[in-house]
Amino acid sequence: MEFNRIIKLLRKERGITQKQAAEDLGVSQALLSHYEKGIRECGLDFVVRVADYYNVSCDYLLGRSAERNGMMLSAEDLPNPDKMKDNIYHGSVLPTMNKKLISNGLNVLYAKIGQCHSKALTTEVSTYLMMAVAKMFRLLYSAEPHNAASLFSIEPIRWRGCSDAVMRMSEANVEALLDGQDVNGGEGVKDPACLTMTTESLTREFPLYTPSLLNLVKTSETHVKGLTHEG
Repeated sequence: MEFNRIIKLLRKERGITQKQAAEDLGVSQALLSHYEKGIRECGLDFVVRVADYYNVSCDYLLGRSAERNGMMLSAEDLPNPDKMKDNIYHGSVLPTMNKKLISNGLNVLYAKIGQCHSKALTTEVSTYLMMAVAKMFRLLYSAEPHNAASLFSIEPIRWRGCSDAVMRMSEANVEALLDGQDVNGGEGVKDPACLTMTTESLTREFPLYTPSLLNLVKTSETHVKGLTHEG
């Protein structure tokens, strides 16, 4: 159950001691400790009390929503990065440059995936990419020891190996789907002709984004050559 992890996270983020939170919520510190450790389950009245105390929704407390207000995100709710002003990074253009290379490259990637008409392919590629972002975010977050570790439901000792395993599995599933195989009930790409492309066709189809993608590929291959000492 997510409740115990989330109430601990909320208390840590607000900087409140367990004793103070227990007093404010009208329970003993020992009982709140049991709730936070998941040893005991609370009643619905306590869930509502906690929601009011931390100004969050019950859905958030119960792990049904990642949003504090309990909102269930849809595609329409998400901001469109193509229509947003770039963040300003003082002192260096490198972060802005790299963000654009990745964002623009993803525009091409998802457009080509869409042309394959395979929901399973979209799912597996997305799982791989989201896991990569989650891994980097967790490294950044965990570097500051005062950040509440209870933000994450997977303990550190399991996270690294399991997250790597998810990415490797998704990569293997993408290879199988592109080979025309069905994976987990999802239909594979039966006609790879949908992925026929050249640098010329990509530039013609995606004139704004292809230069970024090709530069991203070149930069990535430079990193690989650095490992292999290839000239």
